[in-house]
Amino acid sequence: MDAPRASAPFTEAIRIKLKTPSKLRNLELALLVLALAVSGGAIALVQLGAIGELDQTVITYGTGLAVIVIVMHLALRVVAPDADPFILPIITTLNGLGIAMIYRLDIAKGFEGWSSAGVRQMAWTALAMVIALIVVVAVRNHRVLARYRYLALFIGIGLLLLPLAPGIGQTINGARVWIAVGPFSFQPGELGKIALAIFFAGYLMTARDSLSIVGSKVLGMRLPRARDLGPLLVAWAAAMGVLVFQRDLGTALLYFGLFLVMLYVATGRLSWILLGLGLFVGGALIARDALGYVRGRFDAWLDSFNPEIYDAVGGSYQLVQGLFGLADGGLIGTGLGRGRPDIVPLAESDYIVASLGEELGLVGLFAVLALYLLLVARAYRIGFNGTDDFGRLLAVGLGFLIALQVFVVIGGVTRVIPLTGLTTPFLAAGGSSLMANWIIAALLLRLSDTVRHQPRLVVDDDA
Repeated sequence: MDAPRASAPFTEAIRIKLKTPSKLRNLELALLVLALAVSGGAIALVQLGAIGELDQTVITYGTGLAVIVIVMHLALRVVAPDADPFILPIITTLNGLGIAMIYRLDIAKGFEGWSSAGVRQMAWTALAMVIALIVVVAVRNHRVLARYRYLALFIGIGLLLLPLAPGIGQTINGARVWIAVGPFSFQPGELGKIALAIFFAGYLMTARDSLSIVGSKVLGMRLPRARDLGPLLVAWAAAMGVLVFQRDLGTALLYFGLFLVMLYVATGRLSWILLGLGLFVGGALIARDALGYVRGRFDAWLDSFNPEIYDAVGGSYQLVQGLFGLADGGLIGTGLGRGRPDIVPLAESDYIVASLGEELGLVGLFAVLALYLLLVARAYRIGFNGTDDFGRLLAVGLGFLIALQVFVVIGGVTRVIPLTGLTTPFLAAGGSSLMANWIIAALLLRLSDTVRHQPRLVVDDDA
């Protein structure tokens, strides 16, 4: 009979589990410090360049935003420790540069307090960060969103049609994409694009096999079967409806382009891209001849310096002034607070890229574009590393939303394509766009964390 085992000493029964520091989160913290330094330095340079002294009020607001960013970073250490470390610093830098330029325009116009668009932008940024944090905490697994794809469809369509509702819908600058509730105005289509991205990812995940089947060969290219053209035609009809009834070329292009790219990623068929581009270009040309709003955009694009078009209501005055501002900035810019971006209409929203280009120059504008390029590349990398079709499609779709908006906005400002009503993500003034883009960033953070936690297929070479 064995002797009774002596109980272990109390000190041996205590086990201390030390958690190794997260390299990803530590890298994110270092980049956040740099991002906050760039944002704070930009605000300080604006004050020194425009008024010659530092205003403690705006610096206090900026400090509050820095605290929220750090809180979000600490939350990611708990709920998403393996999330991509570059996304949060990139959008913090972009958001901070946007606030600095909007505040610079407020100084030029003499706005202070709540009447200042810069102060309101800080408030919207704080709210957007809180909502993004809620999304990261609430959505613990992105695959759950695939179950509610049809609910996302109805929500997206409802948000898209909401500005057409009598009583709350508003027409601003010729486009009916706003709703007004009391003193607040909102652009519901900004949130609608996220809901539709979720639906497109969920739908194409289940329908990719049938949509990948090719039909007859025309002009050396295999085209889809006629029975499979339904989704593309529905998306095209919806985009044309937005163009006709809401008079918004940018939103129509964004929604249709989103579906088209996700359809190509799901099927790998180039024929879908060619068919979709043909449909949209054909519809845009018909709209140019039938709708005065679209025709005016094309005339301002093709003949901007014509005096009749330049002086016309809704003509090319804004476009030409923006080009003059970019030319005045040159290679290195006039310096923050030293230019005249306030001459351009809507310089804080539609034309904030031209404002930044004037005071930061071509070098500064390329740096901003490099940040967008890195952000989109991280989104595509998340999609490439994913193992489930829904996550792949959703990551690519969200990244493409940002890429297309940046291309369309900068292309319009530089006269590469006609002007649209889209806003520059994270830079332009506006609460609805800011909240939608921060939600996109939160979903990308959640996707990246899930991708690193999911199991990988290991192939044994000896088998």
